[in-house]
Amino acid sequence: MGNLLPDKSRVCATTGLPVCNQAALFIKLNAVFAVVALLIGVSAAFLLALTRWESVALLEPSSYYKWTTAHGLNMLVFWILFMEMAILYFASTTLLNSRNFNNLLSWGQTGLMLTGFGMVNYSIFMDRASVLMTSYVPLRAEHEFYLGLILFAVGALLGCINFLGGLYIAKRDKTYQGSIPLVVFGALAAVVIAVFTILHGAVALIPTWMWSVGILDNPPDGAWYRMVWWGFGHASQQINVCAHVSVWYLLATLTVGARPLNETVCRAAFVLYILFINLASAHHLLVDPGVSAPWKMWNTSYALYLAVLASMIHGFTVPASVEVAQRKKGIGGLFGWLTKAPWKDPGFAAFFLSLLIFGFGGGITGVTLGTHQINIIAHNTLRIPGHFHMTVAGGTALAFMGLAYYVVPLIFQKEYPARALARIQPYIFAFGIVLMAVGMTLAGSLGVPRRHPDIDFTGAPIPADLGDAGPFLALVGIGGTIAATGALIFILLTVYAVFLGKSNKGRAMTSWQTPEQDRMNKNLITTHWNPESDKLRPKGTVVLTLIFLASFAVYYFANWKALVDVWPVK
Repeated sequence: MGNLLPDKSRVCATTGLPVCNQAALFIKLNAVFAVVALLIGVSAAFLLALTRWESVALLEPSSYYKWTTAHGLNMLVFWILFMEMAILYFASTTLLNSRNFNNLLSWGQTGLMLTGFGMVNYSIFMDRASVLMTSYVPLRAEHEFYLGLILFAVGALLGCINFLGGLYIAKRDKTYQGSIPLVVFGALAAVVIAVFTILHGAVALIPTWMWSVGILDNPPDGAWYRMVWWGFGHASQQINVCAHVSVWYLLATLTVGARPLNETVCRAAFVLYILFINLASAHHLLVDPGVSAPWKMWNTSYALYLAVLASMIHGFTVPASVEVAQRKKGIGGLFGWLTKAPWKDPGFAAFFLSLLIFGFGGGITGVTLGTHQINIIAHNTLRIPGHFHMTVAGGTALAFMGLAYYVVPLIFQKEYPARALARIQPYIFAFGIVLMAVGMTLAGSLGVPRRHPDIDFTGAPIPADLGDAGPFLALVGIGGTIAATGALIFILLTVYAVFLGKSNKGRAMTSWQTPEQDRMNKNLITTHWNPESDKLRPKGTVVLTLIFLASFAVYYFANWKALVDVWPVK
């Protein structure tokens, strides 16, 4: 029995789940602002891709750093966190059969985040804050840049408080039975990490803002700032991991009727994220002299491996749940569950491509680059953005795009236009991201710097010749352009659907799948069955796991060979 009032809620005609009208409003607002931030970030991506492609070299250095700042903050912070706020409203209301906790908090969250978003972008585009996302002191932006980030973070904190309040009233009013759903548990893990992250941001940015307005005469110590800032900067990306893994589980259910093999194990993996994943922040400090070698080794090896274990658990259970659901439908063969998957459903395609890119691309490179010794030959090269474009863009952003293909019809109650184009959009974006990330990784392996667009260092007293990286930088430019095109297609389709799309009020959404696929999915979702049955063993996922482990071993030890070539041991 929920706590929703009939005149302030509705029942989704597609899923049968309750929708709180107030929560739906804030889902819509945050989703719209997320797409605006994505548009700014994608516009910057076009320019940056054509600048790192040295044959084009589109932007001058001053403009390059301005657009890099805009790209980093809009893609890594604003687009992602606005979407995550929408997910929190959905998880704490619809999935718990409950109402929104406090509308005043929700308006505060939305208003502060929108204000901060506007202030930061104003500062960047008025040439007052070309300090990159990291904004390392003593680089100095104008005061509204730091204040905007602080206000945005406070707004996000209010959203987290509202989510926790939603959990409380749902538990108090007994709107659900048993434990909270796995997707909600994943969102809770993201909120716990978010609180930790926001506190670090406050500690780093408040004194920096005070310095920018003249209250403090000197900036914070540079080494101290870097350490504390990465407790905010990298940890904010771990919020993304929890969020997009939760989206994986949700889309697996919506698109194929999957259910987790073992929820206890999945929940334990989320707990490992809470306890250990923030230690990954240390890999940004592996060449900093201010912290000891034992501290670096502990944080980037022994303890960090527990967070890696969490990702490997999810990396197995998500595709395994898809495979088991497909086998329950009677689909046989080692990989028949994949070949007969609903690849024309953009929600499924985006989610599964996200899983593959995040696991094979982001996971393998992340563990390797986070190794203390190997980091010496990769730190601040183009390999680093190659890695996080596979995790944040190929992983989080692509998963969120897949989610939008269901959120817009179910929450906005609007249908997507040009459905044939929508079906191929995830493939365009994914292909571009992979091509660009591979180009970045190969160019970085030759020493191409992460932040400097001129690989020849024109006019420098000591000449540098990285001309062999030219073809790989062309891959960066071509791949980046393709990925940005894919993202722009998503934006145009989504904006058209939200504002001009055909309404589906009072009826089920137009399915992305065939009637027979819908029938089988609904049967799996609404009936009781045991995914741990011996007859449904995920043999194909086990084979994929072995391929992943072999790929990781080859890449990892190839990097040790590269280290030996640079730093021979005799």
